[in-house]
Amino acid sequence: MTAETQGGRSAQLKHTGLRPGWTTGACATAATTAAYTALLTGDFPDPVSITLPKGQTPAFALAVEELAAGRASAGVVKDAGDDPDVTHGALVRSTVRRLPPGSGVVFRAGPGVGTVTLPGLPLDVGEPAVNPVPRRLMREHVERVAAEHGDAGDVEITVSVDHGEEIARSTWNGRLGILGGLSILGTTGVVVPYSCSAWIDSIRRGVDVARAAGLTHVAGCTGSTSERTVVAEYGLPDMALLDMGDFAGAVLKYVRRHPVDRLTICGGFAKLSKLAAGHLDLHSARSQVNKPFLADLARTGGATEDLASRIATANTGLEALRLSEAAGVPLGDLVASRARDEALAVLRGAPVAVDVLCIDRAGVVVGRG
Repeated sequence: MTAETQGGRSAQLKHTGLRPGWTTGACATAATTAAYTALLTGDFPDPVSITLPKGQTPAFALAVEELAAGRASAGVVKDAGDDPDVTHGALVRSTVRRLPPGSGVVFRAGPGVGTVTLPGLPLDVGEPAVNPVPRRLMREHVERVAAEHGDAGDVEITVSVDHGEEIARSTWNGRLGILGGLSILGTTGVVVPYSCSAWIDSIRRGVDVARAAGLTHVAGCTGSTSERTVVAEYGLPDMALLDMGDFAGAVLKYVRRHPVDRLTICGGFAKLSKLAAGHLDLHSARSQVNKPFLADLARTGGATEDLASRIATANTGLEALRLSEAAGVPLGDLVASRARDEALAVLRGAPVAVDVLCIDRAGVVVGRG
């Protein structure tokens, strides 16, 4: 199969013609790896290479190096590629300090990195806003360096971002209760470049290639986690996977004109709650999670007025989901079913069977419709 006829998510990425970049989590992991290596050896690896979740091994040049008694610091300038990311060009620093034996790896928020102050996020209140996957990556690289040099790997990692508090004013962190700076993010380590026209064109190309190959079942996925979920659920080949991103409407409108027998839509619960509420563009700059809408849905599933009130004032969609789950209210299924209804309305009777999967951040299915 030639490059011109290849389909699936990876082909979509290439088709956009945009240069990818690296997440703050990847930058923090590189800085941590360099700092810890210097703490053990006295020398900073520059460039420093890391291994990302999908096996890529990018190398990062160091912008900052500082070695002192019992600690070392390194910094990497984030390159977001062709994506208009507010953190592009930010200096991400990591300071690694030795801890007593048995302490393990401890994370701290330095200047410019926020602290979680409200529930509903994948981190406990009071924790530094360093998300689970970047934490795992940093732990893995600390373990690797420790094994290479015969160290126990008991360290404190303090991640900071120069001018991060100022940059964070251009994000949703404040509304989510992340105060004091940015979040350290990334599930793959790679920033997928964002261009509406290029991305929508790539979605259309993905549908065309799938149809030409005779595939009857395709899946619109909001990201890599939802992609893994539909592969596990249905065993779909790569060519059947459409990287929908935030463009649910683009997938539905094109499939309406170019039908396939079956379309699965898979994405995070909060993102698909926007589709359930009638939004076809799921980007956070153009649509938000409507908690009163979720409260009304929960009422249809048997929620008490007290529970509905708590859902309506929840900090995040994830918190609303967890409140519902604890009370035995199937909010995930209700959102998935309503999202399916909205998708069918856009399809306007096209001969396409639709199902919807809502997942949590770990890729666990929390709603089916």
